[in-house]
Amino acid sequence: MRLLLAEDDHILVESLKKDLELAGYAVDVANNGVDAEYLGNEMVYDIAVLDLGLPQRNGIDVLKNWRANSNQLPVIVLTARNAWHERVDGFKAGADDYLGKPFHVEELKARITALLHRSSQQPGGQLNSNGLILDEEQQTVTTDDGQSHKLTGIEFRLLRYFLLNAGHVLSKSRLTEHVYDFDSEKDSNVIEVYVRRLRQLLGKERIETRRGQGYVFREKA
Repeated sequence: MRLLLAEDDHILVESLKKDLELAGYAVDVANNGVDAEYLGNEMVYDIAVLDLGLPQRNGIDVLKNWRANSNQLPVIVLTARNAWHERVDGFKAGADDYLGKPFHVEELKARITALLHRSSQQPGGQLNSNGLILDEEQQTVTTDDGQSHKLTGIEFRLLRYFLLNAGHVLSKSRLTEHVYDFDSEKDSNVIEVYVRRLRQLLGKERIETRRGQGYVFREKA
């Protein structure tokens, strides 16, 4: 899953980016509101973590402009502002969740997971698919034979995106956009390699190839 982190505190960015990448997210960073707004409109993200106190353009204006542009990107607002009316302003502008500074990164990760699940209409702490269980904290998958398998970073991101979009046709280019960050070398052909690896773990019938279209993650028959 690909995440936009819009924050101008360089020390916080350094630690958050590392923690979020370890949690299985491809992370792009914007350190001002102008860049954040542009990236949020032009790039493909699954979620944004948006600081309200950004330079050049504040987070409230960024969020209002996204929503005015019909951009429904799920957004968690980060702010050091504690006044209740400022939190209300964030929600009125279109925020989906709110977290005040200082905070524990584990809470942020939990809120990101919950919002992604809710946005995909799959609430709960785990992703399940007919005997298949993805542990998002340990980045392991338990197959229907009860065996647990450790996933690589890309395998985890790819499987999580499949599970959150089960039943939908997903092109290789779309998968590439959601699995890699802005700075990564993107090669949609590499997706085939990781799909092959997931099929070896989960069974060929789980991921269907649609010629000329992409892949569909299916419930096991």
